[in-house]
Order: sequence, then C-alpha cells, then structure tokens
Amino acid sequence: MWITIHRKIFYTISMILVIASIVLIGVFGLKFGIDFTGGSILEFTYSSDVLEKSQVESILSNYDLGEYQLKETGRTGYILKTKTISDDVKNSMESELSVNGNNPLTIDRFNTVGPTLGDELKIKTVVALIVLSLIIIVFIAYTFRGVSTPVSSWKYGFVAIIALVHDIIIAIGFFGLLGHMFGTEINTLFVTALLVILGYSINDTIVILDRVRENLKDKSDSYREKNFTEIVGKSLRETMARSINTSLTTLLALLALYFIGAESTKDFALALIAGVFVGAYSSIFIAAPLLVSFKKGN
Repeated sequence: MWITIHRKIFYTISMILVIASIVLIGVFGLKFGIDFTGGSILEFTYSSDVLEKSQVESILSNYDLGEYQLKETGRTGYILKTKTISDDVKNSMESELSVNGNNPLTIDRFNTVGPTLGDELKIKTVVALIVLSLIIIVFIAYTFRGVSTPVSSWKYGFVAIIALVHDIIIAIGFFGLLGHMFGTEINTLFVTALLVILGYSINDTIVILDRVRENLKDKSDSYREKNFTEIVGKSLRETMARSINTSLTTLLALLALYFIGAESTKDFALALIAGVFVGAYSSIFIAAPLLVSFKKGN
C-alpha cells in the first residue's frame, strides 16, 4: 500500500510536528491553571441584569488580584481565576458585583487550591501516564505473542506507545502555543483530555494492529517473512475507512461541544479535537508503517 511504501514521508511530517511542539513547550512553556499553581476560582451567575464584562473588570480592579482571568459563561455569568483570595475578599467582591444586593447573583463555585496540591497533581499526572504506557506494552506483547514472526510481539506494544507519545507531545505543544497566544491554561480538565486521547488513540491503533495479527494468523513463518509488508498494507486498507469515519463522527460531536457547549468545557473540547485528529493520523500513518520499518530495519 502507498502508506507503507512512502512511510518515510509521514515519519518526516511527524518529526517536524513533534520537534516543533517540543520547541514551543521549551520556548513558551505551559500556562498552568490554579489546579497546578494554586489560587482561587469563583464562578457566579446573575439572576436578571447581567453586568458587562468591562463593568466586572472595573470592579475587580479595586482588589489586589494581580494577573487574573475572567471568562463569560453563556449569557448570564462569569468564571474568575485569580491568586488565592480569602472568604472576606470573596464576600466583598460578591457585594460589589451584585451592586450591594440590588442586582442579585448566585455563587455557583468558589474553590481554593494550594500549591502543594498543584505539585501533587503534576506528579500523579506523570506517574499515571508512565504506568499506563507500561501496562499497554505488556498487554499488547502478551496478546500478540502468537504472531511474533517476523516482528517480535513486544514491538507491537512499542509501536502503540510511540503513537501515544507522538499524540501527547503534539497536543501539549498545541496548548503551549495557545497558552502563549490566548492565555489558555493547563488544568485538570486538560489532564482528563490527555487520558481520553490516550484511550482513543490506543483503541484506534490496536484495531489496525489486531487486523495485522488476524491476517498473519495461520500463516507460516516463511510466508510472514516474505509478505509482511503486503500484509500490513492489506490490514491498513481494511481498517482505514473505519478509522477515518469514527474520527470524523467523533470530531463532529466535539466541534458541536466546542462551539455550542459551555465556556468551561471549551478548552477540554479543543484538547480532544486536537488529540482525535492527531491520533487518527498516528494510527494510520505512523503505527502500522513502523512495523514494516522494524522488519526491514529502515
């Protein structure tokens, strides 16, 4: 198949994207939200007359909040993310924002996260990704043990992990760029999105690898050795339509969530959109062709 024949072109595209993502992360860094850095989040909704964003910002300027982030939630409320504030400051802000009670509002959420918890979240996120990757390699190696010729079964798991790392780095790099340009933050929803991307990507990759396994099953070692590239290409042809259609329908749902959904879930939806798109690419154009490269040594 043309994908396996021209696989080095797709490797080059991926290398460019991965290197660009690493450079973006290194140069711009990541803009961590209060879930990681510590701070307060205040979400409030007006019952009737909604203050304009400029009016809210004017009120907030009366407080020593430093750099803060204010987002509209639909047409009736706002989410404020700022450094840690006390209950007294929160109550004072609530009074001013409600025009001393003349313009009633409801506090939907007020949370304060300390930096200690933020460090703990970072560590747990990294540990979760490492443990998940190891489990995937072991599971796939065991499942594919019956087709270890001409490519060792553990390499199927290694291929899946390469695709996962590819997807995660590009997704993080994308958010690093968004953080630099638009102030988009890395928060617990983003971590959740990364785990969803992992699950989606590995599912798509395993579907293709499993078809390779099915097409190798009951074939002699000599036949596998001679026709491995053709078998991988055939497996890609048989699963490509399924992978593309599944990704497109998922993307349609996520686009609807991004454009129509609540403001608080937009970044989550955006992370999933990037992850699903890149995940579909890596499963088709990276994972399966890598098996051919492992066999041929190039």
